[in-house]
Order: sequence, then structure tokens, then C-alpha cells
Amino acid sequence: MKIIIIGAGEVGFHIAQRLSEENQDVVIIEKDPIKIREVQNVIDVQAILGSGTNPSALIEAGIKQSDMLVAATDSDESNLIACLYAQYLTDYITKIARVKNSDYMKHSEIFNQDFLNIDLIINPQSEMVSSMLRLIEVPEASEVIDFAEGKIKLIGLTIKDNSPLVGRKLSSFTDFEHVFLVGVIVRGEKVIIPGGCDTIQPNDLIYCVIHKENIANIFRLMNVREEGLGRIIIIGGGETGLALATSLDATTINTKIIEKDGQRCLELAEKLKRVVVLNGDGTDREFLLEENIADVDIMVVITGDDENNVLISLLGKALGAKKTVTRIGNLSYIPLISAIGIDTVVSPRLSAIRAILQFIRKGKVICVAPLKGEGAEAIELEALETSDIVNIPLSRIKFPKEAIIGAIVRGKEVIIPRGHNMIKPHDHLIIFALKGAIQKIQKLFTVKLEYF
Repeated sequence: MKIIIIGAGEVGFHIAQRLSEENQDVVIIEKDPIKIREVQNVIDVQAILGSGTNPSALIEAGIKQSDMLVAATDSDESNLIACLYAQYLTDYITKIARVKNSDYMKHSEIFNQDFLNIDLIINPQSEMVSSMLRLIEVPEASEVIDFAEGKIKLIGLTIKDNSPLVGRKLSSFTDFEHVFLVGVIVRGEKVIIPGGCDTIQPNDLIYCVIHKENIANIFRLMNVREEGLGRIIIIGGGETGLALATSLDATTINTKIIEKDGQRCLELAEKLKRVVVLNGDGTDREFLLEENIADVDIMVVITGDDENNVLISLLGKALGAKKTVTRIGNLSYIPLISAIGIDTVVSPRLSAIRAILQFIRKGKVICVAPLKGEGAEAIELEALETSDIVNIPLSRIKFPKEAIIGAIVRGKEVIIPRGHNMIKPHDHLIIFALKGAIQKIQKLFTVKLEYF
């Protein structure tokens, strides 16, 4: 498949890098010569110096022979114009546009008109708010991803010193096997697809596959306190803060939103009913103490300034906030965050990357979620009738050591698999795999992750 990517910023660069690693034919168009050189030095793709809003650049990139256009610049207007020209130049290309301004989404029907015919609009704010709401739904987790239309949760949990799992081999989890499976262990910078002989250690970050109905039981077995959400504080009353507050406005959760701009506070107060709007500065220690930050269950920090967000989150943790969710725009900061004591990171760029990659990998692959800086992936795919692995006990399948099947979904039934279980045609499988095992998984399941 040939894919043209407009923009070599963080979103475009990461998408191009991932697709290039998977042997896709990728062309990237970027008007900044410095970014073009970086692409040429790092990624094995064709790089064209030019603008996606210039038809000549699109023609040079081979628009008429391409299967897909991904418009991923930081300019909404440039992305939309690139899609407009692509539609004019060829009728058969699939078009994805990254659109940050939520006002455009209020008139999304325009994008389906014949003159644009955009197949997917990615709004990073909307994707990020959905991610934050999943974290709020399971506050004990550092990451929550839905699979199988929400029937299965992929939950990231940090193992504490007093956890009953510490020191135990995974093969000893006989009491748990029927309800959850540890698919990935992150230990420091090392990402592990575990086997039965692997042992859980303090401070491990484990990714578990859990049926949504068993979450409470698992937390009790793990000695993780599952408490109802009492209070949430949102720091930052921008568009993302308003979108999150609006979603929480429809719940019974005690929520406050803090914004330092007085005029913006008035605007927020007009739009929110239950959520309390406060005029204040999240970096003000005395202000946070007055708001009893130690009694807050989740502190969501989503101002537009990364450094400010990190500072506020660290201050909140120091003052007793139970959990922080921190917005980080610069992807290069993310690997450093957990090392300095911040619980969970959300990123508009990472949300956009995930949504775009998931759309590109259509067909029998339903969902792909990168884990821990993309060192591993969780993949949901459908087993084909023609695959060599169907109707055979799992214990007899030569499965890559760098991968593991976390769950089998058969209609309404969710199976946490053991060696005697068999895969049936059209089963949905949740698979954990290190990046190096992806091609082996493709071959084993006779499915190409990238084919649209």
C-alpha cells in the first residue's frame, strides 16, 4: 500500500516511522527543510520538500498511484486543503485529516460532501478526552484501553511493595487464570512478554487483560483499593478542560475546574451546571491547600504548557493528591515523566497517532494499541477460516516467544486462554507482542496489519 503523509511534525513523523518499519511504501511531504533532513536521516521513506496544499507536490509524490493520504500538519486549514486537492486529483484515494479545532467538528457533515469526501477526521482533543474518561472510570489504573467493543479492558497497573503478587511466578496464578492474564511487564526500561516462569517484582508496570465485569474482583485479589471517586479537580479551563468538565457535568462526581483567567471563568460558568468553576492558579501552593488537594482522588492537569503541567502535577502529588493525569504535548518528554513521580500522561499527539494507525490497519485487524513508548503492542484481530491456527489447542501452536494471546472473544463469551483452548474461525483475539514479533504474528494469522 502506498501512503502519502503531509507534515513531518511529531504526528506525521511517528506515523511514517511505524509504517516504514512495516515495509509500507511511504512518501512524506514537508515544507521545512530541517525536518526533511531529519526524516531522510532516520526513516526509510521518500521525502519531498514542499507543501501539501500545492497540487504539484502531491503529483510529484504520486497522488494518482497512492492508496491513502494522511494530512497531519499542525494547520487544520492546510490539512483540509490537501484533502480537497487530493479529491480533485484522484477519485480513489482514502483521506484522513487531523483537525484540532473543535469548532470544525460541529459541522462535520461538510467533510462527507463530494467535493471533500474525507474518510476520517481525527480530532486529538476528542481522542484525548475519551482516554481521560477511561482513566477516570478505572482510577486505580495508569492506562486503560478498550477492546472487543468495551467487553475487555486492557489495564496498566503499577505493582506496590505490599501487593500479594510480589515474588510470585505467573504460573502460580491458578486462582486468577479464569479472569485475567498478564500480557506485558514493564520493568524499568525493559519491556517483557512474560512466560509462566516470570516473577512479578515491586514497581513493575503490568498490563492485564480483564473482562470488564471482573475488574472489581481482580483489584480485591491484588490488594488494590478500589474506592468510589469522591473528588476530581481539573487544572486548565481551555477547550480540552471544558470538554472533560462537560462530560463529568452529567455525572454525580464532585468536580471542580480551576482557571486563572477571570473572563474565561465566566464563560465556563455559563456552560457548566454542576461543575464548580474556580478562578485561581494551579501553581499557587496556598490556593491548592485551600482547596484541600489532599482529599482529591484525581487531579487532571491540562493547561497548554507542558512545563507548567509537570510543575503543577508534582506540586499536587507533594500536597497529597491521590492520582495525577497530566497533559504532555511534546512526545519526547513522555519517557521521562514516570521517573519523576507523575502517575499518568495523556497526549493529544499520541492520541492522534493511535487513532490514525488504527484506521489504517483495517480489515481483519480491529484495533492496535502501542504500549510503553511503542516497545510493545496490543492487537485485536479476527481469526480467519483459512488460518493454520484454528481448531488446534493453543499448546500445539508454535507461537512466537515475543508474543502472547491475552484473550479470546467468541460472540458474547470472553475466554482467558489456557493451553487446551482452541481458536475458532471468526474469534476475536487480543494479542500482546513486542515490535520484533509483529511480522511473525502476521504470518501466523495470515493477516496483514497494515492493509486497508
